[in-house]
Amino acid sequence: MASLSIIFEDNHLLCLDKPGGLLTQPSGTTQDSLEAQAKAYLKEKYQKPGAVFLEAVHRIDRPVCGVVLFARTSKALSRLNEAMRAGECEKEYRAVVSGIPRARKGTLRNFLVHDEHFARVVPSGTPGAKEAVLSYEVLEERGAGQAFLKILLGSGRYHQIRAQLSHAGHPLVGDARYGSAVSYRAGCIALQNWRLSIRHPVTHEQLSFTALHNL
Repeated sequence: MASLSIIFEDNHLLCLDKPGGLLTQPSGTTQDSLEAQAKAYLKEKYQKPGAVFLEAVHRIDRPVCGVVLFARTSKALSRLNEAMRAGECEKEYRAVVSGIPRARKGTLRNFLVHDEHFARVVPSGTPGAKEAVLSYEVLEERGAGQAFLKILLGSGRYHQIRAQLSHAGHPLVGDARYGSAVSYRAGCIALQNWRLSIRHPVTHEQLSFTALHNL
């Protein structure tokens, strides 16, 4: 059985640090997923004879690493989904990009359309386009002309971090789909869901989960 990086576990929640290159949920193929690994772990640990209930509250792209929160009961899932829809979940991302942004802090506002497995920046008013907003801060400059960023989202658009930073001239390291010419770890891009904060669905305690591994 695969070794999981467990951030938090109780009777209602399981929070894991997903490695890049692994699917969050099964895709209907024989490819492994974090959810399948987690179900196998729970089944063995608690000697469950039947199917294990476990549902991801959110997903991160296969090449992205970091915090993934699962609900272990249907009640927890319902309440967490409601909190997500109400915008009561905060996420903080970390990324390594090519080039050093001129401004140490900034906000990117673009309009995106969602093509097949790709987000494209388009002019305002383009049919089907939705506004995407993110703020960033340069945490440090790294060798080879790269910058380590903190990123907060003001919207939840498909691939918006990848598309917006690429459009700004700073593609994520390893993200060839969005224009990176620099390699990263195999099957991964330099993007991490670093921290997730949300209220516990049963105890209502404010929780903050931070990734166990660094980019």
